[in-house]
Amino acid sequence: MTAVVNMYAKCRRIDEARKMFDRMPERDSVAWNAIVAGYAQNGLAESALGMVARMQEDGVTPDSITLVSALPACANIGSLRTGKSVHGVAIRAGFDSLVNISTALVDMYSKCGAIEKARLVFDRMRLKNVVSWNSMIDGYGQSGDAEEAIRLFKKMLTEGFEPTDVTIMCALHACGELGDLEEGRFVHEMLIRLGLGSDASVMNSLITMYSKCKRIDLAAEIFDCLQAKTLVSWNAMILGYAHNGRTDDALRLFSKMQWENVKPDSFTLVSVIPALADFSVLRQAKCVHGYAIRLCLDGNIFVRTALIDLYAKCGRVNIARKLFDATNERHVTTWNAMIDGYGTHGFGKSAIELFEEMKRSPVKPNDITFLCVLSACSHAGLVDEGQKYFASMKNDYGFEPGMDHYGSMVDLLGRSGKLDEAWDFIQKMLIKPSISVYGAMLGACKIHKNVQLGEEAAKRLFELEPEDGGYHVLLANIYATASMWEDVARVRTMMEKKGLQKTPGCSFIDLKNEVHTFYSGSTNHPQAGRIYARLDRLMDEIKAVGYVPDTESIHDVEEDVKEQLLNTHSEKLAIAFGLINTTPDTTIQIRKNLRICTDCHNATKFIAQVTGREIIVRDIQRFHHFKNGHCSCEDYW
Repeated sequence: MTAVVNMYAKCRRIDEARKMFDRMPERDSVAWNAIVAGYAQNGLAESALGMVARMQEDGVTPDSITLVSALPACANIGSLRTGKSVHGVAIRAGFDSLVNISTALVDMYSKCGAIEKARLVFDRMRLKNVVSWNSMIDGYGQSGDAEEAIRLFKKMLTEGFEPTDVTIMCALHACGELGDLEEGRFVHEMLIRLGLGSDASVMNSLITMYSKCKRIDLAAEIFDCLQAKTLVSWNAMILGYAHNGRTDDALRLFSKMQWENVKPDSFTLVSVIPALADFSVLRQAKCVHGYAIRLCLDGNIFVRTALIDLYAKCGRVNIARKLFDATNERHVTTWNAMIDGYGTHGFGKSAIELFEEMKRSPVKPNDITFLCVLSACSHAGLVDEGQKYFASMKNDYGFEPGMDHYGSMVDLLGRSGKLDEAWDFIQKMLIKPSISVYGAMLGACKIHKNVQLGEEAAKRLFELEPEDGGYHVLLANIYATASMWEDVARVRTMMEKKGLQKTPGCSFIDLKNEVHTFYSGSTNHPQAGRIYARLDRLMDEIKAVGYVPDTESIHDVEEDVKEQLLNTHSEKLAIAFGLINTTPDTTIQIRKNLRICTDCHNATKFIAQVTGREIIVRDIQRFHHFKNGHCSCEDYW
């Protein structure tokens, strides 16, 4: 009858196996081991451990085979306490010296988050096999210590063990996490020598490694050469493109995947949806949402979370909230996506209300949650609230602030005009300030026209990132606002000597299934004549109701030329194009690759007023909703 129990369990008919087990008049250790292993192998870890307890209650002593099933069950449910108990049983029975038991202990401790205990067991092993090494290397990789994983991998090689496909995948994972291209290539060469170049799982790991090492070209070469691409292969390549900023390629590959009748899964959509979010195109958001519904994947919590984030980034925070409210089981990332959505739209109070609701829920905030809340406070000017949450992060939840948290606090203080306080905050940081911190400070100095602190922040930025032209431009703009034209010229000369260029401003608008791109002053659009004619009329209309061009930052040209330069900024061209090609009741939505300038922000308020249109602008920092002559940011951005 034990053989029948085994058969049913291996056929994934565990209920039938249990019925057969219960009918057995007498059960020896072999029978108990069969049902314990059956539950464990079918993913029913708690039932497996429950049967081990019953086994002992029936007076049957667990043997090494029992423990080999029980330890992975402990690992699967992350029960360190139970795992330690099983370890104790193994020691008392003298089984802990067996290679398979010790290896299972290493795996259990690693997966239960006790990596040091796992290493202790590993180091005490008199005999190790390749599975033992794999378990320990993978343990370090999964615990975030990729450097130790690589060191152990090399030690394994020096001790004469030949890596398996699992070893290679663990090593590639560690190389990818470190972004260590040199080590990654070493492992690549090794897997070729081992004859693993045709193993789909290994090659998928190789694609991921090269993607994480920023060599998406090599990842694409490997993907293209794969004879039998699995779903994991497609997912790895799509995710690689998305993470390397190759959004168009990610979407192209997603389309090709469907063309070749490869059915996407939830992981595919979770990779594709963030790529779509970069474009902020509502039409595409609705398409992928419908696709998820047709695949019955819209209920997957991670797909749902990605959709919430997507709609928020497409300017439809109301739809995002409807999806959020319709989500019963919310992951911490779901809360984060909605809080961040409110924050980027400038709805700071809504973000805080949602965060307070989260605190009352079973889901606990993480460090990303606090980053979203701090950012929301910064965009909305909620300084006191932001300072309170920054303190709460450590005092109430035990999270040490990271660089992004510090950067958000500097942005919060600086944006509100508390520049001296922001600078003092930087000086008192417990970690060395990075680019994000000084960048936030420089941006605040630009807003509030503080030359002295702007120079200090820029000095640090030039030391940390000497090749970034954006910070040079920002400093030059600060000088220009203060009419310090000689300093403006000095910065520009510095940029010329370094070969640095200003990132050209461009705006995008989606219309009739096509994304139209406009650069400042560009005339190459097929409708350029109509666009400029409409823009000229528009400028006259908004001047009639009070618009005054902000020409302070432009010099060395006549006043009328200054206005002409301002009037042809990319966002104004995109808005004019939208007005020409849409009906009067259509909301115009554009995306800008840089921060919207003061003049365009002011002009767009007047354009919304005279045309009666709602205009949504997503710049590099946040959303602006213009309606009836007002902006949702209330001129605080």
